[in-house]
Amino acid sequence: MPGTYAGRVLYIDLSTNSFREEILSEDSIIKYGAGRGMAAKLLWDMTGPQTKPFDADNTLIISTGVLTGTHAPMSGRATLTSKSPATGRYFKSNFGGRFGLALKFLGYDYLVITGKAQNPVYLYLDEDDVEFLSASNLWGKTVRETNALLEKRHGEDIETICIGPAGENGVKFAAVMASYYNAAARGGIGAVMGSKNLKAVAVPIGKGRVSVSDPDNFQIVVEKAREALYRDTGACDLNMYGTGATTDWLSEMSILPSYNFRRGKFDGADKITGKYLKDNGYLKREVGCAACIYACHRLTGIDSGEFKGSHSGGPEYETLASFGSGCGISDIEVILKANEIANDMGMDTISAGAVIQWAMECYEKGLINKKDTGGLDLSWGNKEALLKLLEDIPYKRGFGAVLAEGTKGASQIVGGDSWKWTNQARGLEHSRVETRGAFGYALAFALNPRGPDHLHTEVLAEFGLKEEARQVIKKITGSEEYAKPYLLEKRAEIVKWHEEIYALTDTAGLCAFTSTASYGVDEQVLADLYSYATGYKFTASDILEIGRRIITLERCYNIREGHTRTEDILPWRIMNEVQQDLVGKQPEVPVVSKEKLDKMLEEYYALVGWDSETGWPSKKTLKNLGLEFCIKPVWGDDNENS
Repeated sequence: MPGTYAGRVLYIDLSTNSFREEILSEDSIIKYGAGRGMAAKLLWDMTGPQTKPFDADNTLIISTGVLTGTHAPMSGRATLTSKSPATGRYFKSNFGGRFGLALKFLGYDYLVITGKAQNPVYLYLDEDDVEFLSASNLWGKTVRETNALLEKRHGEDIETICIGPAGENGVKFAAVMASYYNAAARGGIGAVMGSKNLKAVAVPIGKGRVSVSDPDNFQIVVEKAREALYRDTGACDLNMYGTGATTDWLSEMSILPSYNFRRGKFDGADKITGKYLKDNGYLKREVGCAACIYACHRLTGIDSGEFKGSHSGGPEYETLASFGSGCGISDIEVILKANEIANDMGMDTISAGAVIQWAMECYEKGLINKKDTGGLDLSWGNKEALLKLLEDIPYKRGFGAVLAEGTKGASQIVGGDSWKWTNQARGLEHSRVETRGAFGYALAFALNPRGPDHLHTEVLAEFGLKEEARQVIKKITGSEEYAKPYLLEKRAEIVKWHEEIYALTDTAGLCAFTSTASYGVDEQVLADLYSYATGYKFTASDILEIGRRIITLERCYNIREGHTRTEDILPWRIMNEVQQDLVGKQPEVPVVSKEKLDKMLEEYYALVGWDSETGWPSKKTLKNLGLEFCIKPVWGDDNENS
């Protein structure tokens, strides 16, 4: 019987200009759910502690969603997996658009890239062929220029992933851009692509078709999920205002990260919202990824003034907070221009904004001065400085070369106490969630194998902002009373479920909004979609177990790299400093002290079967999950732990 998943892998070696195909066993979907899960297993097999992020043998894996190409709502996502230059550890970065769809229509579930080209190249994939083409005319071009040149050569009916100057020059937070408007942004995977002399991958969108095993029952579940997502309380706002819909509300609640996480309120918050973009004519169009029913993505532009003609995808909430409240800037046109520069240069807007905020604080505290910055005044709110640094970082010009290392690397150069306000852990900058006011998020960020970031375990339900969220918390804990972000109780249970459902959401190719921001897709819906699409039978408990297996394998990868429990932490500021604008006031957003974090970690380790002393999955847990191959790399020759 036909099914959506063939397990077909296209391996490409850039060092030898060769390629080959492989069909994975059915174990890849039954055990790992395919997609992100199997990509983690491929990375485990193909890299190790000896592999450095910029080595030729570091592997870049693009995995399509199991449901991509079907009618399943919001199923247009794909995942990039590699060893990160920012963290030196496992990293997955998910992206939207239509590239995953194009790859699936060619018949591939995975694209695995190794080696390093002697000179800059790009890949053009077509049915049963891979062309290794010179990128000499593309190298040095921006993302927008690259896409235009590729479309001129191959026609407009192509989908691309590419890097900009930031990726070419090894910026630690360089993104891989899918077309011009979508990004696999975090962790510096764009720099991995650049280290391979790989500028782009182009795929014709084609006329492919993805079959499902049981079309009638699959369509019934699709309609059920679609109706539930349409009914979700937040669906309308997400479409109208995008992810920046609540920026002003977050400020009112003192949880909008501002001035490098020193404050939670921002006076100009009402001018950096999705509503402000729409009401003032900057929003030109709402856009959705393949199979999207929400269209939360923004296309924005400026019609007059200093930045007339500027246009780009976004900005998302994270960008508004990174370039806006984080830098003390409420001028929306400056933020739009900053977003355009970052996208065109191929940079993660979260880390780019974070490292500039960090520099502004260093400047304020006298650790750096105009001599260090090349004459730039890095006072808070300096719009010209923000834009100049965003132009310098991708080329490593002047002080931009320091910031291109990310906050961890830059603080090692600047020295002093600057590490205390890097707001990073394990090399990744903390995304714009105020974890001092959300303990579920705090626990999830501390455990995240990527680093302190929301796109691995989205725990939005803990805020209890809508009925659907409160019901999710009730299902997990037994009571909706735990839908309060400032409680320590039940955070382990809440994080565990969200980790597992997010892992399978990624693996299926669904947008996280289907299961962890809106709630139309749960483990039962996923099980039904998987079963009727692939022809393999999955139960809800199967789905959660696969999610747990993925989370555990990702953990084991990092343990093999040297990860210990001491690295299950949050940035120093989050664990030691109260927000400045709330000192002495009630209610006061507290710090996530070591004692609080340790309590939550202990409960989590016990819940998932991880050793409390090391934070490593026990041998028994690894055996129960069918991950016996992890036992020796994790535990060595120790036979005492069970």
